Amino acid sequence: MTIIENNALFIQPSWPAPTGIKAYTTLRHSEIGYRQSTERTPGDIDRARLKNLLQLPNDPIWLNQVHSATAVEAIPAHDGLAADAVFTNQPNRVCAVLTADCLPVLVCNKQGTQIAAIHAGWRGLANGVIEATLQSLQIPPDETLVWLGPAIGPTKFEIRKDVYDIFTQKDPQATKALQAISDEQWLANMYTLARLRLQKCRISHIYGGEYCTYSDHDSFFSYRRDGKIIGSIVSLIWIGDSDKKL
Repeated sequence: MTIIENNALFIQPSWPAPTGIKAYTTLRHSEIGYRQSTERTPGDIDRARLKNLLQLPNDPIWLNQVHSATAVEAIPAHDGLAADAVFTNQPNRVCAVLTADCLPVLVCNKQGTQIAAIHAGWRGLANGVIEATLQSLQIPPDETLVWLGPAIGPTKFEIRKDVYDIFTQKDPQATKALQAISDEQWLANMYTLARLRLQKCRISHIYGGEYCTYSDHDSFFSYRRDGKIIGSIVSLIWIGDSDKKL
């Protein structure tokens, strides 16, 4: 388990990405994503504070996240599109996703020339958002690096039979990530579900997956723990200068 220092404002992925790859996930104390509505939208993000905190080279390309399998290129014309993943091979274009129990997935290649950010809730995972994003990137599997960011942990994410059936009918191997706690309820491991999808795409360089947004109240927002009127976790990635440090 990665230890998060008290009052930390963000975490950086622990993965062997090239130094030019800049990647961060905001924490609760950053005060970036508080909101007073029941919908999670980029409008709830303190954009000026976010840009200043992480020294962003440009405003992120924000998505209208709808639990789809749609991935779009990070260009200004796509800002606000209904999609759940964003990718680019252009320097200084910031890919971002919002979560609060769903799984943020950051992707780059070993050369540091391609990146993506994925919003993967259980619906997105089942619908194939990871596979769709990888197909858009077209990075050889052995050149692909993936980091699994903070999501609801495997001891807290209860699902019912309808969700169990969706996963197991699409992929019988999904039972490895689903632990029965009654005849009608299971605990789902989002990290294992994501790893299974990635491994089927022949990707083995997978990092992260040690957090639980539900359990760690001090560090993360959690939809299931706190209800709808909460804040958002922002996960971002961009291709920057290899010699520039935050």
